[in-house]
Amino acid sequence: MILHAITADLETAVWAAANGASVVQLRLKGVDTARRVRTGREVLEALGERRAAVMVVMNDDVEAAVTLGIPVHLGQGDPGVERARSAGIGFGRSAASVDEARQAEAEGAMYIGAGAVWETPSKTDAGPAIGLEGLAAICSSVGIPVVAIGGIDSGNAPACIAAGASGVAVIRAVSELPRLRAALDATASGALEESR
Repeated sequence: MILHAITADLETAVWAAANGASVVQLRLKGVDTARRVRTGREVLEALGERRAAVMVVMNDDVEAAVTLGIPVHLGQGDPGVERARSAGIGFGRSAASVDEARQAEAEGAMYIGAGAVWETPSKTDAGPAIGLEGLAAICSSVGIPVVAIGGIDSGNAPACIAAGASGVAVIRAVSELPRLRAALDATASGALEESR
């Protein structure tokens, strides 16, 4: 199960990687590309050997991601798909509908960030919440991993997995990563037992 921690600082990124995150997304708003590259390098260096087990992703800034040689996450309105593809770096794409998810898959996205599943104060420009039904529709419409985002915590993460998501992404709930990892692992174990 993918556990995607979205953070803006080195300390939290390293802590997240040590506490269950499989992806650390650097979301550095209001700074330039040079600052994003510096922070990205600091995070990659600080992760050391753990870097093999944790994917680091840059939010929005394709040029920073290209410089660092890491994937980039692009929102629906963000340019950069062609640049990412031509540079040979992977990219994830936000989607709030089946059509957006299918388009992202057709563009070559490596994963979909689907949501916001529930309302969240972390992203004020997010559209209306899609709910578990919207999440399930997106999950069943594409063949690439779907990561649920928006109002996710350890209490509702299992419902996202039950709806078909491959994992969850958190911003506010980064502090509860160990509980989230335990909830996801328990959900995966339960699904495995049911399939036997």
